[in-house]
Amino acid sequence: MTEPENCIDIFLQPGEFYFGDRQTRIRTLLGSCVAITLWHPRRKIGGMCHYLLPMCKGRDCGKTLDGRYAHDAMKLFVGELHKAGGKPHDFEAKMFGGGNQFPGKSQVCPIDVSAQNVKSGRELLGLYGFNIKAE
Repeated sequence: MTEPENCIDIFLQPGEFYFGDRQTRIRTLLGSCVAITLWHPRRKIGGMCHYLLPMCKGRDCGKTLDGRYAHDAMKLFVGELHKAGGKPHDFEAKMFGGGNQFPGKSQVCPIDVSAQNVKSGRELLGLYGFNIKAE
């Protein structure tokens, strides 16, 4: 793949979100977290979110959108799509991550965060009208 001139290299930390154009390369590292990428192949715009949990459950939830949570990250995406004049079905959606960090430990910790993250991502992509091209 040829790197465009003046390419901006973005490395997303957990909970971060970025939306930009073809002059940007976005990367991250994942474990039980999930990254969702959206790409508009014709307009060459898209982005990535790197969320840690499906949704916020604390008392400060809902005050501002927080990319650490799948529900909020998807709202951030939809906001950027509206600003760009895009529709969800025009974008290629891909999901990455959701790995089991502690195989064999399900008896000790019955909450499988990675599975919940993947399930939440699939549900939200479907709810907002995105087609998942790859997982």
